[in-house]
Amino acid sequence: MENTVYQFRVRTGFGAEVQLDAFKDKVLLIVNTASQCGFTSQLKELVQLKTFFDDEPFEILAFPSNDFGAQEPLNDEEIQKFCETEFQTNFPVFSKLKVRGANIHPLFSFLSDKKRNGFTGVSPKWNFHKYLVNHKGEVIDFFYPFTKPNSSKIKKKIRKILAEMGVLRSF
Repeated sequence: MENTVYQFRVRTGFGAEVQLDAFKDKVLLIVNTASQCGFTSQLKELVQLKTFFDDEPFEILAFPSNDFGAQEPLNDEEIQKFCETEFQTNFPVFSKLKVRGANIHPLFSFLSDKKRNGFTGVSPKWNFHKYLVNHKGEVIDFFYPFTKPNSSKIKKKIRKILAEMGVLRSF
């Protein structure tokens, strides 16, 4: 469990603590988000991606952050309302956290440390950086913000993991 995301606890946007092992046996797309970013429209594409894989063991985990350009000025309650009202989010949006710097959340410290995660040393360069995590909780890929959530590149990677798990439905 040391080299997986399952070791971490996060806070929901409503204040409850969640251990990420609650998402065991699911493919995860972990994304740092912001409500006032040029990429904010990707929330719509994340909703579409989640819907596309709705019958699969797949989940998107959104983590708002104000680390880039102060583009997430909202508090947790406002973020939840914004995501639900503007985008009808169908995936968990967690409490705002730091994805870089001295006060980086342990999850994002892990995601951006190759020695710890075994795959990548790339930290988020902006909002909507995406990490792909397999059903074992291991980081297996990442996508820069300009890679749209609904891209064939991301869908293909998710399908591959689901096929390896033996659970991929036919598309």
